[in-house]
Amino acid sequence: MRLPILSIRFIGYLTGLSLCLLTSCFRPAIPISTGPKYPVELFYGQQQPTRPYEELKFLTISDEVPLQAKQRVRGGRMLDRGNTMLDKDALMGKLTLQAQRLGADALVNVKYQYYTTATANGYSLEGLAVKYKQEYSAN
Repeated sequence: MRLPILSIRFIGYLTGLSLCLLTSCFRPAIPISTGPKYPVELFYGQQQPTRPYEELKFLTISDEVPLQAKQRVRGGRMLDRGNTMLDKDALMGKLTLQAQRLGADALVNVKYQYYTTATANGYSLEGLAVKYKQEYSAN
């Protein structure tokens, strides 16, 4: 028995529509992360927390790392320079751990600077560790 071409097309469209409907409601079993989680809140540049706070200490991390073979000048061009996002996240993790050890709730005015020379990559990461003030409710 032979199906008419119209029926075969209809079945194809119906199958495609079913797949689209089923996959559009897909919800991953593992939530997609929006980035690393740090032990204290981060406020970059001029961002400020909405809660009142007291300043604890200005923290800074800096280092200079010699260039690896793949980062050297090739054909007059500097390729593969800089830190990866994973490197930057690890550095931020170190700074936030310093803040946490002080008892800070947040780092404000966080700044990240990167530089490169003919022989090394360097970075500086800084921020002000702050502790939120207690809020009392009037009852």
